[in-house]
Amino acid sequence: MMIYHPINKNNPLVLASISPRRKAILKQIGIPFEPAKSTIEETICGETQPADIACHIATRKVESVQHAYKNRWILGADTIVVINKTIFGKPKNPGECRAMLHLLKGKTHDVITGFCIHDPGKKLVHLEAVMTKVKTKELSDIEIEAYINTDEPFGKAGAYAIQGIGSFMIEKINGSYTNVVGLPVCEVINALITCGALKDFPPTE
Repeated sequence: MMIYHPINKNNPLVLASISPRRKAILKQIGIPFEPAKSTIEETICGETQPADIACHIATRKVESVQHAYKNRWILGADTIVVINKTIFGKPKNPGECRAMLHLLKGKTHDVITGFCIHDPGKKLVHLEAVMTKVKTKELSDIEIEAYINTDEPFGKAGAYAIQGIGSFMIEKINGSYTNVVGLPVCEVINALITCGALKDFPPTE
């Protein structure tokens, strides 16, 4: 079995994403990392189960950047919102935002983040999907339009940001909060330690 150097300041994790939310989470917990922009289209390709879709896209993100990073640990993640078997990605315009928020209001939906870790030998060593249930309050038309006008819903799965202004609409969550933001911290740290990417946590060097 090949032994690779763990993540540290001189050997930072590669995050196959430029998501401000994921970057903020890794910075907050003190993991040295370098963001890398994925070049893939986040489209559904054959999978039917939401968890499989999120994991597949996360894996494709890593594969799209790993050629540029030799001997580095790479993390990929993708977050989707699901309600009544309908999968919500990121809205592209106000109409899509409006439609998503009308479907989510007053209901409980699932937020699923699929994440994967590739070792420095480019081998997939961990693949997992984490689900959080989120209850949204009954939104008025005025609230929906005002929220759309903040521009925050754009670029967010399900057209809201739980860590931002969108927190006003969240009545209850069951599961990982950071998963809804975009990266389930507990599960990611456990996986990084298990596969040898982290020697310990919090980092001591």
